[in-house]
Amino acid sequence: MSILAILVLLAVAWSVLAFGQLPNPLRTRTCQGRSWRRAFPRASNKQIREFLSVFTSAFDFRDADLLKFRPDDQLLGLYRAVHPSKWMPGTVEFDTLARNLRAKFGVALEDIWDERMTLGALFSHIQQARPAMR
Repeated sequence: MSILAILVLLAVAWSVLAFGQLPNPLRTRTCQGRSWRRAFPRASNKQIREFLSVFTSAFDFRDADLLKFRPDDQLLGLYRAVHPSKWMPGTVEFDTLARNLRAKFGVALEDIWDERMTLGALFSHIQQARPAMR
């Protein structure tokens, strides 16, 4: 077997093992449900989980990890934790997130986008756009 074939197999194996895994600083976090409840006392657990599920799905994280994210986590910070290179390799995650937010909640990410946007700020926009979520 050639060295190139071995390297390709190792790269494929590594990507399969790493798929859906949180970056190191997030992996060790405990459940952040309490911080979501404090930040959004009128939102139900179901509403918070539904929003976080849309986010984790767009970023290819496991739903089992959705409560490891905090309301003060910045979207770009999370993206950079997943893609630590200096250059932005692509925005597939944000495209998917924008499409899913529009379809599920009627919110246009491009209309409210801010580089410092946090998950909590995004959830707040969703609550304002859908009064029935309150």
